[in-house]
This record gives sequence, structure tokens and C-alpha cells, in this order.
Amino acid sequence: MAVRGRVEVEMDLKSSADQFYGFFRKTPHHLPNACTDLHSGEIHEGEWHSGGSIRKWIYSVRGKKETLKEKVRFDDHNKIAAHVGIEGDVFNYYKNYTASWQAVHNHGGPDFVKASIEYEKLNESMPHPVDYIDVMVNMARDVDAHLLRA
Repeated sequence: MAVRGRVEVEMDLKSSADQFYGFFRKTPHHLPNACTDLHSGEIHEGEWHSGGSIRKWIYSVRGKKETLKEKVRFDDHNKIAAHVGIEGDVFNYYKNYTASWQAVHNHGGPDFVKASIEYEKLNESMPHPVDYIDVMVNMARDVDAHLLRA
């Protein structure tokens, strides 16, 4: 039986939704400088800021280095950066894996970011991607702090 799911968290930003999305859209090659859990990234096809480009990242989860090769998609109108997994350590647990960021303007309060992961487990005994959403939360905090220092 296939087990598919989605986990999502929302975090208030001190920076703006435009700044946060702009960082992922225009300067993703700076992510390793801003994020403690992200060690390096390289472009395999396309350009850093182009939709459809293929990138490879080395990051830490639970203190262990892992890799992810992804194809990135952008939705500028809704300020969404989606990272569709192609290969890497997540595929030891999941058949499909897409991590997304959506930066949201909040007219009644601080802007916020939605971090989500859509996945399909390889089998029922595999874990839900809680550790990976934790990495995304840490990255969001790091990027937000980086934007405030810039």
C-alpha cells in the first residue's frame, strides 16, 4: 500500500516575503553562506536562478551529511520555490520527494513562510520526513537572519 503525505509548517519572518523569496529566486548559490545545515551546492544544468535547473546540495540532517540532486521550479506570482528530488539520500526512504517554500505577505501582521514536503514512502515502515522539515525550519531561520544582516 502506498503511503503519501504532506508535512507543512509556517514561520513568521522578520524580513519581508519579497526578500525571502528573492533570496531563493535570485541568489540561491549563497544559501550555504547563510545556512548552517547546508554545506555546499553546485549547478548541474541551467543557471542558478532559472526554473528547470538541476542542482546538487550537501546538507546535514541529524548531524549526518547527505546529498540531494533536485530540479527547481518557480512560481513568481505565488512566491513558491519547489525543489523536486531527483536522486540522493532521501530516496532511501521516499519514492517521491518535493520540498517547497512559499513566502506569504500577511497584511495584518508579519509576513511568513510556509515550508512543506510532499512525499511518498518506499514502504509503510519508513519515517515521515519530520527530520527534513526540521532542516527546512533551520534554513528559514538562517535565511531570515541573513537577510536582516544584509
